[in-house]
Amino acid sequence: MSKKEALTRAAADLLWERGYTGTSPAMILERAQAGQGSMYHHFSGKAELAVAAMVQMSDQLRARTEDALGGDGSAVSRINAFLDLERDPLAGCRIGRLTQDHDVVSDDVLRAPAAEFFSWVEGRLAGVLADGVRTGELRADTRPDVMASLIIAAVQGGYTLARAHQDPAAFRQAVDGVKQVVGNLVAGSGRG
Repeated sequence: MSKKEALTRAAADLLWERGYTGTSPAMILERAQAGQGSMYHHFSGKAELAVAAMVQMSDQLRARTEDALGGDGSAVSRINAFLDLERDPLAGCRIGRLTQDHDVVSDDVLRAPAAEFFSWVEGRLAGVLADGVRTGELRADTRPDVMASLIIAAVQGGYTLARAHQDPAAFRQAVDGVKQVVGNLVAGSGRG
């Protein structure tokens, strides 16, 4: 692994564990086993390295999400596959946790990878739901954009609940709740 890759990976891990504000360049250098010159050879500073790390995290999460949503099967089974992805609820979402960091959300450049990731996930979920409406699997009055937002909110909220209670079951309960809502959208389900 190159020094640039080691720095990016170390930054990604530390951002997930400690957030942007709680991560110092010295911590990144120590985790990457790199000298200070190495960091500034590849990046202009902490912010540029953090963006590279967030893009890397986003790419990994996109690939996992696409594996779930891009598979064969009904819209509901694909949404459920996304909801059932293996996650560590007590660690939180790699990207979602960063949106709680003031320094990230107050800086357009630092916020951009998170905003782009969530826009992509929302669009991807809405596309799967729209497919379900088009094929007649889901009720015609289903609003794919609204449901996509609800699904993301349930997952992110599930992380928050799990961390607050220090209980992964809180995450599972939030996910099970949104699965029930999505299941109620199935055409002819008799539910409203």
